[in-house]
Amino acid sequence: MPDTVAAGYGVARFLAIEHVDSPTLTPEGRLLVLADTSGTPQVWTADDPGAWPSRLTPHEERVSALAASPADESFVYAMDRGSDERDQLIHYDLATGVERPLTDDPESKHAWGAWGPDGDRVAYTANREDDGRFDVFVQEVGGPEEQAGNPERVYEGPGGWLNVAAFGPEGDRLVLSKPHSSYDEDLFVLDLDTGETRTLSDGDEATYSHVHFDGEGGLLCVTNRDSDTAYVGRLSLDSGAVTPVAGYDEEPGEPGTDAWDVDALAFDRDTGRLAYAVNEGGYSSLHAGTLAGDVDQPEFDPVETPAVDGIVQGLTFGPHAERLAYTSTSPTTPYGVRACEFGDGDDSVTDWTPVGRNGLPDAAFHAPETVHYETFDGREIPAYWTLPPGVDAADPDESVPAIVDIHGGPEHQRRPWFYPTKQYFLNRGYAVLEPNVRGSSGYGTAYSHLDDVEKRMDSVADVAAGVEWLHGRPAVDDDRIVAYGRSYGGFMVLAAITEYPDLWAAAVDFVGIADFTTFLENTGEWRRSHREAEYGSLADDYEFLKSISPLSHIDDVRCPLFVQHGANDPRVPVGEAEQVAEAVRERGVPVETLIFDDEGHHTTSRENLIEEFETIAEFLDAHV
Repeated sequence: MPDTVAAGYGVARFLAIEHVDSPTLTPEGRLLVLADTSGTPQVWTADDPGAWPSRLTPHEERVSALAASPADESFVYAMDRGSDERDQLIHYDLATGVERPLTDDPESKHAWGAWGPDGDRVAYTANREDDGRFDVFVQEVGGPEEQAGNPERVYEGPGGWLNVAAFGPEGDRLVLSKPHSSYDEDLFVLDLDTGETRTLSDGDEATYSHVHFDGEGGLLCVTNRDSDTAYVGRLSLDSGAVTPVAGYDEEPGEPGTDAWDVDALAFDRDTGRLAYAVNEGGYSSLHAGTLAGDVDQPEFDPVETPAVDGIVQGLTFGPHAERLAYTSTSPTTPYGVRACEFGDGDDSVTDWTPVGRNGLPDAAFHAPETVHYETFDGREIPAYWTLPPGVDAADPDESVPAIVDIHGGPEHQRRPWFYPTKQYFLNRGYAVLEPNVRGSSGYGTAYSHLDDVEKRMDSVADVAAGVEWLHGRPAVDDDRIVAYGRSYGGFMVLAAITEYPDLWAAAVDFVGIADFTTFLENTGEWRRSHREAEYGSLADDYEFLKSISPLSHIDDVRCPLFVQHGANDPRVPVGEAEQVAEAVRERGVPVETLIFDDEGHHTTSRENLIEEFETIAEFLDAHV
């Protein structure tokens, strides 16, 4: 391999680059964020852009959600234990520094919902009474010298996931969403006085997110109702009809190439100001403006917005919507929070939380190019392609190994975010291909359904086509290609090395699905029906699920395998890792496992992450 930056600095240097996201602003304009400066995500604050931040929460467990009060200087955050995703909610008073638990039921999962308009109550869902059913709770927060009230169950859920999407401006209603799959959910209003519900969705397959009451008898949201792509729409509370407001494309283009979704939205009811982001092939464009015209047919009056070089997420307005804050990242720019003054364009953009690179030089960070390659049925698959430093794309004499990094989901999308581990492997001399195979989100609803149930293995064929594309790159060594993926991407790794065993020199499976039947039998009860909508059901598709499971074809594995998992994983139980590792080992194929007792579906401790990727680097160096 060529001389590299990483050889001198190691993975710990890359992993110690801070990740800052989830901005929320208090009524006085104070910024709260999640930052992993201490090794796990905790709540930090900065009064002004560029000011030195202060850490607020002192825990070793990760904080996973954060929301500032709309009425005073306080916030609520969520935290689990050992990455088990059974979050508890805690209230923090910024004036006193006192934090008090709102929930204390470690066997239950509490999903953050919304603050009440007066800041005296919060609403959330939890599976406190039945592990497979989420109910809706409203709870008093209490003042500085008061204890929080006991949670009141205001609605018994129908089973499975249920989310609080918004709290009504008068405090008498909640908007709830009930997902049936990643692309099909019901939206309904709960009257807190009567307990009655009224459905707003029309029964057709559609999604609704970033929901805001507009104060004029409607909801603003991001939806794909009657469209292949998502847009900002106004949903009438009277009729349930949706009127496109912004980002609507009547002819969204070819799925997989140029069908773009709105994927972030902020709205301020008092000023009518609105901001949204469009996902254009993975990169963001930012738009802002004010709603004008008829209440039932609002028009979007745009203002100047900053240019974006990368991705923006987590849009949020400050007091009086004079300032817009958001998470910003790019392939070579770590996650941080930026802010702009409304309507002032590029001139007002400020790095509110400047994030450094731990002294690593610019030469250590590399951006991909967007490519498309043809797959078995002539479809063009979008992907990101990055060569390591110092490699001539046209020179076969210095050919390098390549990692095919397959995202999870499956309704996820690989985007050009900042990945410290990707930069590490690039600097170790590995090229990286990141395909968005059929079934990925971000390219329209039709594209996301191309791998459903019986079409599952078509997406694996897309991965094999990506390897064929790599074979046409002079700088890539065809005999040193690695399959690499997390969660559903772990399934894709295991499927790729069983369906196309001769393509791979090694494989790395993070928390992957080895057998769809055992996965569905043992995943969290609240997730099963949602996942069956994507993969097929145990009742109707058992034999098919067995037939496409990598464990059913484990005799075909030829390449060395690395398996990583967390013992507390509620999504893909650790048994998936244990059974595939044992089966591969019994066949005499080299296999290495790394299972953390204090982690779940994601490795969240920096100490564990360093061990994880140092071990993987050694494994790949030995076998690739």
